[in-house]
Amino acid sequence: MQTAKAMGSIPSHTDVFVHSGVVSRVEGHSVTVTLDQNVHCESCRAKGACGVSDGAAKQIQIDDPTKTYTRDQPVRVVLKKGLGHKAVAWAYVFPFLLMTGTLILGSALFEEWLAGVLSLAVLVPYFTGVYALKGYFRKTFKASLQSL
Repeated sequence: MQTAKAMGSIPSHTDVFVHSGVVSRVEGHSVTVTLDQNVHCESCRAKGACGVSDGAAKQIQIDDPTKTYTRDQPVRVVLKKGLGHKAVAWAYVFPFLLMTGTLILGSALFEEWLAGVLSLAVLVPYFTGVYALKGYFRKTFKASLQSL
């Protein structure tokens, strides 16, 4: 069996990211999982730029009406790689392109300082729109749980 991307040390298919964690809260059909600290982060050269390696505990909320989980139960969080790439695009790539495009266009039309302010200000409506579409994103970026 092949191993998943180095987010966890749990064997899986190569088309998914797998990370181990512990159920920290169960409310109805919503399960909150606290992700384990990644043991691979210590030796990684990119850990300063990665959000996974900082010391704060990461939590993810997953809607799963079909299974019964209890608090402190060890689980695996599984996300398809394609969805991970889409999430990176929405969170980093699209805002970067929007900000850069606004800066280039603004530099041609306005003074430098105003172009800079506009390029930062354009992120406010972008992330407001992303927040307004959070229901869509919850349905699209659906992670699944597996008991250990």
